[in-house]
Amino acid sequence: MTASNPRSDEPRVPLGPTADPRTDGSTGRLRLVPPLRSRRPAPPALVLVAHGSRDPRALTTVRALAGQVRALRPGLPVHLGHIELNAPLLPDTLAALGDTPAVLVPLLLGRGYHVRQDIPAMAAAAPAGARVAAPLGPHPLLARTLHDRLLEAGWPVAMDAAARRTSAVVLAAAGSRDPDSAADTRGTARLLSARLGVPVVPAYACAAAPTVPAALRALAARGRHRVAVASYFTAPGRFATQCADRAPWLASAPLGAHEAMARLVLHRYDQAHVSREPELASA
Repeated sequence: MTASNPRSDEPRVPLGPTADPRTDGSTGRLRLVPPLRSRRPAPPALVLVAHGSRDPRALTTVRALAGQVRALRPGLPVHLGHIELNAPLLPDTLAALGDTPAVLVPLLLGRGYHVRQDIPAMAAAAPAGARVAAPLGPHPLLARTLHDRLLEAGWPVAMDAAARRTSAVVLAAAGSRDPDSAADTRGTARLLSARLGVPVVPAYACAAAPTVPAALRALAARGRHRVAVASYFTAPGRFATQCADRAPWLASAPLGAHEAMARLVLHRYDQAHVSREPELASA
């Protein structure tokens, strides 16, 4: 039996265009065959990287912020890891993720030792590897959060020219010896000043100058006596409390679990996720 002599009980397959599964049987024209759809890979997990604090309010705050991030993007795995002092520690969080890729979003407000050294080292040791996003600041969403916290503390919604001439804000931050950290804090101060229409002076709890008391004295010497202290901390803690206690007029709460903060976390996650660079995503 050969191909030229098929068995009589086999169906005859017509030759020509209709024998080609890529053609339309009635016209013989080629038709497009859609490719097989492949399932999209799951997005990497988002790991919020908090510093850690002995103040129990700090852990409550970052957990609440994680909950807001989950609410804004349902289905995205959101985890928490700490650099020190609180469980879970970041290496433990990454170990528990196993071979699941992750993007680490530091809940830190500028560049410094933790962002440049500690977090990348922990990311490199993760079983699946991990990308490290840029720190949160500076960014307009931080200025929005700071403004809202000041309004909650009693900062006036409207202020006339005379009041502006005697008012100012001290942006109280933790402080770092890294000059880039101070540059980032100054960037946020400029953004907040543009929103408020009054001078905003960065000051620090440690490791950098000026201190909060020194900044308050300098503003008073310039005739700025209605001075608020804006707490430039992600969560309550010792430094935030110390700085707030120095306020001669009013002091705002730390940034905390604000919707703008949750949106900023997702923005940094998205930046790092789509970036092809293995280093820190650009601020």
